[in-house]
Amino acid sequence: MSEPRSEDTCPFLREDAEGILCCAIEGDISDLIARSLCAVFRRVSDSGREVLVLADARRVGTLTAAARKVLAEELGGVHFSGVAVFGASFPVRVVTTLAARSVQFFTREIYPLSFFDTEDEARVWLLAQRDALRATRRQGA
Repeated sequence: MSEPRSEDTCPFLREDAEGILCCAIEGDISDLIARSLCAVFRRVSDSGREVLVLADARRVGTLTAAARKVLAEELGGVHFSGVAVFGASFPVRVVTTLAARSVQFFTREIYPLSFFDTEDEARVWLLAQRDALRATRRQGA
């Protein structure tokens, strides 16, 4: 686990012992929050590590238009290995899916995104994504 740097520290994001970026946002996602998230995602991606995101959506609000713009502009070149969202309501799932597709379109980076009811289910899926990616790398080496 790496220590967060002062310029990209997010109070709502932590890296666990497995290297998963655990995110829990309460309320709306503003452009400032999006910019903070992007900085951490970029740092991890630029280091060559897998970017695995576990998002707790149980208390998340809306994704503002300004935040969507930031995500589309700043996530280019970030290689996500998997994004698992748990606890999302139907409207949050719809908005998240649309936002992810928009980001993928503008950044030309396709990544696996999946929704789960529980954190345990989401974590199992993310670890399977990581293990499959590592096995593929070993075979290609």
